[in-house]
Amino acid sequence: MITDENKKEYYQALIDRKTEYEGVFYVGVKTTGVFCRPTCPARKPEFRNCEFFTTAQQALLAGFRPCKRCCPLSHPNHVSELVQKLVTAVEENPEKRWKDEDFQKLSIDPSTARRQFKKRFGMTFVEYARARRMGLAMQQIRAGKAVIDAQLSTGYESSSGFRDAFFRIMGSAPTMHGKLNILYASWLDTQLGPMIAIASEEALYLLEFVDRRGLEREIERLREKTKSAIIPGYTKPIRSIEHELNQYFDGKLREFKTPIFLLGTHFQKRVWEELQKIPFGETRSYAQIAATLGNPTAYRAVAQANGANQLAIIIPCHRVINSSGELGGYGGGLGRKKWLIHHEQQGIRNTLI
Repeated sequence: MITDENKKEYYQALIDRKTEYEGVFYVGVKTTGVFCRPTCPARKPEFRNCEFFTTAQQALLAGFRPCKRCCPLSHPNHVSELVQKLVTAVEENPEKRWKDEDFQKLSIDPSTARRQFKKRFGMTFVEYARARRMGLAMQQIRAGKAVIDAQLSTGYESSSGFRDAFFRIMGSAPTMHGKLNILYASWLDTQLGPMIAIASEEALYLLEFVDRRGLEREIERLREKTKSAIIPGYTKPIRSIEHELNQYFDGKLREFKTPIFLLGTHFQKRVWEELQKIPFGETRSYAQIAATLGNPTAYRAVAQANGANQLAIIIPCHRVINSSGELGGYGGGLGRKKWLIHHEQQGIRNTLI
């Protein structure tokens, strides 16, 4: 049920176009008869002309039609056919060095590809393809292949050009990469907005909402602590968490099985392990977690460890609230935290019915 307090919160999120509320609510505009997602670029209606819904289906049943500007019935981060086509082309031939005639063969305008990739991934298509090629070179060097062989096999005729490109992407010269790890990063669409997943071939290291404040610094720290290169790509753990997230949001999964790697202090790891023990659909306070750890006065340290969690949803820091019953903080935004708690509690109620 949407309360008056919820309505005020949602209206402010609508005015501010807060991406963290994607999937949390939809707004029907009484004066136009359309309903929109929170980030719709259209002119904002007055509060008295808004009707709020938790699902698109509710808005449709109330007689509202979908807005043509924000397309609330499509995925908020739907990948265009052009982007899908190019990503597939890169995976089919990752060593390829792209030229204008290659785009022409696919009937794609290079400037359009550049713009859509920049919007989607924060990098141009050429940068994406180059990073993918460098990932292959990285694997070859780590496997013991000579740098010159890796250079030539990935399409670089100039050794200086290869080193420069390698340094820009990986952060160190290719001859230093014998002991360096590779982590792969993928963009995952979810009901609450896009997330980024970073993993090795064995485990998931990071899962965060793309619009989380400070995400860039978080990724950089991960790269430095693990002495890793982070490049575009998929691994088995990323495929696994993508599948499990879909099941979770569909209400079909309560416990994640994707292998994870915890990167933190001894105390932080103890806190994260306790978070994973909080039953699905329940919450605990920071003070309760501190008491469980044998140090009731350490609730502030628990809150800090909670905020340092890099595996959103999997390590359920959203289930930790203030002793007063207030939600407290959440890196992904309070709107998402409230939605996640309600989603899990609703799943428990549906089971009991």
